[in-house]
Amino acid sequence: MPFRRNPVRDAAEHAYGLVVEQSRRPEFFMTLGVPDTLDGRFELICLHAFLYLHRLKSDGAVSATLGQRFFDSMFADFDRSLREIGTGDLSVGRQVKRMAEAFYGRIRAYEAGLAGADAALHASLARNIYGTAVATDDQLARLASYMRREVANLADQPGDALLAGTMTFGAP
Repeated sequence: MPFRRNPVRDAAEHAYGLVVEQSRRPEFFMTLGVPDTLDGRFELICLHAFLYLHRLKSDGAVSATLGQRFFDSMFADFDRSLREIGTGDLSVGRQVKRMAEAFYGRIRAYEAGLAGADAALHASLARNIYGTAVATDDQLARLASYMRREVANLADQPGDALLAGTMTFGAP
């Protein structure tokens, strides 16, 4: 029996691929000073996943299904990555649970930061993105500006495109 296509799964996996691709842009590391470490890479994926999911929230019930599928794809990739770097089978579940808790914390922090003044968003970025490094005020301002720009950029993109897992991020 041939494999059946699942458009929601396909859209979620494609969207996750775009999130990872954007998160790996060298400007984040070279210009904005995000640590080029496992933590720094995790944080950038969380930031871009947040941006995508933040946008999806405005598209109703269909987007909730896609958002859950996106989340599942993201954490399946985290699980796979942990195994590839040698994390033992018995501790992978605990690590993934900690990563999920961290992601939910980022969602709350970024929502509050975007809703508030720049100082709140800067503090959230300093604590999360730059948690293992010291960011300059300029780097924090530029990353906060990027986030606000991407919220507007994604809001301007057609809902159908986002529900198909195709979105376009701007330059950092």
